[in-house]
Amino acid sequence: MILWVKMGEMALQELVQRLDSVTRSIDEIMQQESSPLCAVDVTPGLRKQFAFLSGGRGENGNPIIIFPEFPAFGELQEQEFHNVLTYLTSVPSLSAAGVGFILVIDRRQDRWASVKGTLLRIAGSFPGNLQLVLVLRPTALLQRTLSNFLFQFSKDEFKMKVPVIMLSSITELHSYIDRTQLTQELGGTQEYCHEAWISHRTAIEGFALMVKKTAQTLQSFGTELAETELPNDVQATANLLATHTDKKDQMKEDLKIALNQGGRLLESLNEPLVKDTDYTMNQDELENLATVQRLLGQLDETETAFDDFWERHHTKLEQCLQLRHFEHNYREVRCQLEHAGERLSTFSEVGISPAHGEHILKELTCHEERTSEVLDQAFTLAGEGDQLIESSHYAVDSILPKCSELRAVAGEISSIMKAKKSHMLKAMELHQSLEKATKWCDEGIYLLASQPVDKCQSQDGAESALQELERYLEMANQHRLTDPSTIWREYETVLNPDFKDQVEKVLQKQVSMQEMFDKRRVSLKKLAARQTRPVQPVAPRPEAYTKSPLSSPAHRVQDDNCSDQEIMNRVSCKKGTLIPNGSNSRPPSLSEEEENLAVLRRHVMNELLETERAYVEELLCVLQGYAAEMDNPAMAHLIPNTLLNKKDILFGNMAEIYQFHKRTFLRELETYTECPELVGRCFLQRMTDLQIYEKYCQNKPRSESLWRQCSDCAFFQECQKKLEHKLGLDSYLLKPVQRITKYQLLLKELLKYSRGCEGASDLQDALTSILGILKAVNDSMHLIAITGYEGNLSDLGRLLMQGSFNVWTEHKKGHSKVKDLARFKPMQRHLFLHEKALLFCKKREENGEGYEKAPSYSFKHSLSMSAVGITENAKGDNKKFEVWWNSREEVYIIQAASPEMKTAWVNEIRKVLTGQLKACKDASQQKTSDQIFPLPSTNTGSISLSPFKSSQKSIKKGEEKKAESAGPDTYASSSPKSTDKAKGWTKASLSMDASEEHDGYSSAEDPLNSDPEDEGGKKLSAGRYVVVADCDKGPQDLAVKTGDMVELVKEGEDGQWFVKNLKTSKEGWIPASNLLTLLGESESSHSLSSSEGSGSGNLSTSSSCSETYTSFSDIKP
Repeated sequence: MILWVKMGEMALQELVQRLDSVTRSIDEIMQQESSPLCAVDVTPGLRKQFAFLSGGRGENGNPIIIFPEFPAFGELQEQEFHNVLTYLTSVPSLSAAGVGFILVIDRRQDRWASVKGTLLRIAGSFPGNLQLVLVLRPTALLQRTLSNFLFQFSKDEFKMKVPVIMLSSITELHSYIDRTQLTQELGGTQEYCHEAWISHRTAIEGFALMVKKTAQTLQSFGTELAETELPNDVQATANLLATHTDKKDQMKEDLKIALNQGGRLLESLNEPLVKDTDYTMNQDELENLATVQRLLGQLDETETAFDDFWERHHTKLEQCLQLRHFEHNYREVRCQLEHAGERLSTFSEVGISPAHGEHILKELTCHEERTSEVLDQAFTLAGEGDQLIESSHYAVDSILPKCSELRAVAGEISSIMKAKKSHMLKAMELHQSLEKATKWCDEGIYLLASQPVDKCQSQDGAESALQELERYLEMANQHRLTDPSTIWREYETVLNPDFKDQVEKVLQKQVSMQEMFDKRRVSLKKLAARQTRPVQPVAPRPEAYTKSPLSSPAHRVQDDNCSDQEIMNRVSCKKGTLIPNGSNSRPPSLSEEEENLAVLRRHVMNELLETERAYVEELLCVLQGYAAEMDNPAMAHLIPNTLLNKKDILFGNMAEIYQFHKRTFLRELETYTECPELVGRCFLQRMTDLQIYEKYCQNKPRSESLWRQCSDCAFFQECQKKLEHKLGLDSYLLKPVQRITKYQLLLKELLKYSRGCEGASDLQDALTSILGILKAVNDSMHLIAITGYEGNLSDLGRLLMQGSFNVWTEHKKGHSKVKDLARFKPMQRHLFLHEKALLFCKKREENGEGYEKAPSYSFKHSLSMSAVGITENAKGDNKKFEVWWNSREEVYIIQAASPEMKTAWVNEIRKVLTGQLKACKDASQQKTSDQIFPLPSTNTGSISLSPFKSSQKSIKKGEEKKAESAGPDTYASSSPKSTDKAKGWTKASLSMDASEEHDGYSSAEDPLNSDPEDEGGKKLSAGRYVVVADCDKGPQDLAVKTGDMVELVKEGEDGQWFVKNLKTSKEGWIPASNLLTLLGESESSHSLSSSEGSGSGNLSTSSSCSETYTSFSDIKP
């Protein structure tokens, strides 16, 4: 840099010296030092032509100045006379002027007085060196005589040091000066134009002045360029280079103009020669020509000097710009290298699982790809620096250290990157070994748990199971970990405390699994070694396992006193397998099974905790990387107008969800790490808090819509780039929805492995509650899509069910019915069942995509549940049921998509009506008995009660209506048992047709009217049942069809009943949920009759089994 500064100073000094030389040369050419006057200054005097330079020369080369006849010579101002003579004497070259001037004074037409005056004025003020004065005296006789006489007496007055010769004629003049050097007026041959001479002198002097100014301007410009301080940034340097280049171009344009002017002037001087090749220039013309040529030479020298200087200065500016570019790129690359190094330093973890390790390795690989680009940029930039140094850049002392630093830092990062990747690959190798060993242990535990105990009781079964274990153990070397010392030695660099704990846990798991295998092998070897007669498994008689319809403490005591073998039999009943009694029978090892299940529970619990931690991290990442950035002023310019002030719409209550999981739920879940079977309590305690997901899901369509409008904006792209996420924000906004659905899957797994444990019931309750939340979330998504309902939906109570149905309607007007059944095409309606009302809506088309693709519902009408009744079966279709209102004034025949869906809806409506019945019962017990009137009994098999006042008219009307009824069989609901006893009613019942007012209510003792869901599940009751759903035949199951009647034999586990099909006489297992009580043996059981009033206690399988529930709005307590 210092060298370059010195070189710049030298270049400037050289330019100044050369241009100073040009200026001096111009002054010499134009004789500016001896005579600063120019033609322009004395043009008026020159135009009077009282004296002029003809261009002639004397014998010794003396310049000739001619004073032609000028009558007004005496009137000339002294200053004007002096200036003209001074200028004329400055025109010839210094060498010619040094020889001396010859003056030719033509006074032939004048008087002696004029001659004398002229000589006196010339003698007094001639500025040059005189060689000879020739005077053509007056030609008149008198004036000539006087001049000869008076001249002799006046010589001393002239005070001239040169001879003054008085000539009488031109001929005498020619004896002193050659005719070729005299103008035609003096008898010579020389051509002379005074105006041309003035024009040429003016042009020459103007050109000389232009050349001089140009040289001075270039000198000033060069000084300005050299003294300009170089900027420190790229843009300013580029601007300076552009500015200087523009100024240089302007200077070059001025030089070009001067050169063109000089060329034109030179052509003008050569014009006589062009016109006449024989023309001979006089001495003054030759000197003018030489002057212009010298001026052009000086102009060329000026341009050359400036070009040399500009080349150096331009090189300096270009190198400065290159340096600024290099420094700018250096700072950027250096910053990227620092960022890459910092990001690389964060890869200190080795992962907590293979998936986590693989994720870290993928991120490291992605970072390596991005860093490799930065490293390439660093090495490329260092190469560019080397090229600058090789090109003799002036800032070598600044570039060289930066190049060295770039190579050193890039090499260091590359080495660290390779070490990190090697470190991570080593960790992944160990992770995969741990995963393989863990999987091998888990599969071994599953193998132990899956071996059927009954088959292992025989010698062949034991040998087969033993061989299975031996084959599995043969694969141990391929999957299990080696000895700990080898692991500690090979993976010492990657084993942090947590990783070491993982290895120790897997090693301990291997040991535990090996011990379990060893115990099982010992047991199987003992069984295989016994040489006893095999026992044929025989299923026991059904009567031996029939439970009493009403379980009593005595029964439970008997169960407690059962032998271990019987307990095993009952455990095996879950799969429909019976273990025979015999000497070879032995109970399974409960400790082994429990240990296996405990391992599985811990596995599920670990998954729950790991995914919960990852979920919390993802929420934090979204809130910090996206939501917080929306409030960052630095990012405000990237946010589109459609996204402004809409953070709450885009993210919903994600912040609330994050705070709950971070501060509360995750911490409480971690307390159940060692007892996963009890984690259901945590879910139950926080079930209210988990309802915040309903708010998030309700907002999701609005969030999805906003995201679709702004997904391509630069703000989201910049945030995603900073977070280094491969997935967009929409994937992370879906995380809460995915998480709330994940809980029920994990709870199901835990419940599967926690049967019989202390917290199994809590897990079941937690699972039910989570499913309830999911249902509520789903229902709420539909509720918010209802349009046209003028009231407040929240006033209708909790939403119980919703679904789409085919609906036909009947309306009773007076004594006639208006049926819509004539319409073969049913109405498509979406029903919403609330606690207080049933809403009928029309489903509109679904629009949009994703969460925007949600249906909308137009409200049509609603029915108050306080005035609703139902008929289970309608028109012989097992998918139809009736909902009627206000004593069948309006009847809605509803067809479900499946019998199961119809059953679910009927049961739910039945629950609502049963709840209303219970409320009426409680209220009626507080009133006096005279407010309720019993009805007379008939021979039907059901009990009926009307809340209205009895009369013969009403009974008769009911009988007539019943006779006219051709619809499905209906049954009026009956009063509670406690009320029967209070009023003294009998067990007989009065049959009432469903079309008659239908204001009865169900008896809690009627098997058909009892709600199994209200009692927490179907209770065992000996008797006959009807099948309400088809059952496919499994290995131990009984194949039945809807409508088949079965008889209960015994109760199994998990809701399985052992029954006998009365139609086929076959026996087998069937889910209790698929059965509906028909005939019971308890005191509270009653046989049901058809609408014809038959007193038979049996109900044919072909008869319609309809059940009617009516409203309770008109019951007065």
